[in-house]
Amino acid sequence: MNFSASQRGFQPALAAGSRIAAGRVCLLLAIALASAEAQTLDRTQARSMVVSRYGIVATEQPLASQAGAMILAQGGNAIDAAVAANAAVAVVQPMMCGIGGDLFAIVYEAKSDRLYGLNASGWAPAGLTLEHLRHKGLNAMPQSGIDAVTVPGAVAGWDQLLRRFGRKNLATVLAPATRLAADGFPVPELDSGYWAVGERLLRREPEATRTYLPGGHAPRLGQVFRNPDLAWSYRQIAARGRKAVYGGAIGRRIVACSQRLGGTMTLADLEQFSAAWVDPISTTYRDWTVYELPPNGQGIAALTMLNLMENFPLAEYGHHSADALHVMIEAKKLAYADLLRYVGDPKFSRVPVAGILSKAYARRRAALIDLWHANPHVAAGTPPGAAGETTYLCAVDRDGNMVSLIQSNYGAFGSGVVPDGAGF
Repeated sequence: MNFSASQRGFQPALAAGSRIAAGRVCLLLAIALASAEAQTLDRTQARSMVVSRYGIVATEQPLASQAGAMILAQGGNAIDAAVAANAAVAVVQPMMCGIGGDLFAIVYEAKSDRLYGLNASGWAPAGLTLEHLRHKGLNAMPQSGIDAVTVPGAVAGWDQLLRRFGRKNLATVLAPATRLAADGFPVPELDSGYWAVGERLLRREPEATRTYLPGGHAPRLGQVFRNPDLAWSYRQIAARGRKAVYGGAIGRRIVACSQRLGGTMTLADLEQFSAAWVDPISTTYRDWTVYELPPNGQGIAALTMLNLMENFPLAEYGHHSADALHVMIEAKKLAYADLLRYVGDPKFSRVPVAGILSKAYARRRAALIDLWHANPHVAAGTPPGAAGETTYLCAVDRDGNMVSLIQSNYGAFGSGVVPDGAGF
């Protein structure tokens, strides 16, 4: 599907000062905290965000940002705009995300001055056992194909976000994306390149080929791409809400696809799924407090990197200097070593979050960074308490509400599996 593969992507981050106030909250890596002149210099090779009288929407694709801005103009808030933009990204950048994937979000509600975390990452089907994989001759978790498919979490996430914080319903916020899918859009240069990367994967399944490779190849620059099947799926969700996916017409197509390809997904797997509200985790970086969602996602790695980098005078090194980039790269190596060793699903394994985020532990790990040499062999540490292709978007409304959101298929086009007639 463009179904999500089984690994988890980075989670969205929010940063705040000593308290969570609208004037001091930023969307990390999305809104630059610099002068207008510095922004112009730093953003010459970046896409511009869509700014309106009603708020700001920033995505990788202008058509998706415009969809979110349209909802703001119709009286929607940041949460409505984020869902609208997410649905539109799934149309115009299907290699990045879609309703077969997972969703993570952090919401800042201005009136309560609070942060809320949402984990809408789907779990593996109950029938996906070691015995099932071994029977197929597999000795490792597949990265694509039907056995890489997890329960789709995105629509459950949209439903929870709108029910708790939205002003608009699913039918309203999905309308711009539905029109894009039905009417089509010219594929831009960068996206045509991303699309081409997934050709080999998509050719493995006839339905994936039919849906995403019109004429037998990835859409070329300027070619108008339409996805009427995805428009149908959006209309089903608009009419029936989350039930369309978790037991309804779309869900039945997902299960039929799984059965056809020898997978294990059942309607019970879909019906039993629900997104979960969680408390964000955080660390401090100099004068800022930065928030991420807790495991099972990988946002903790971003916090770990900040803890490590805080031990070095990056400002003195200079923006994008060799020394600054070296420290960032080495910090990422160390953070990912711990991520791969310790971070999993907390339902099944204990994750030493407090230990990983300990400043003392970060100082010990930072001492492993040699400013003169790259470390080719990075091992996980032992934090206190330890035993032994994704897309990002954000939206802010004029009332100060904010959403930082990740929604992903994992790799380019995820598992490469598309249910018949579903468009994702």
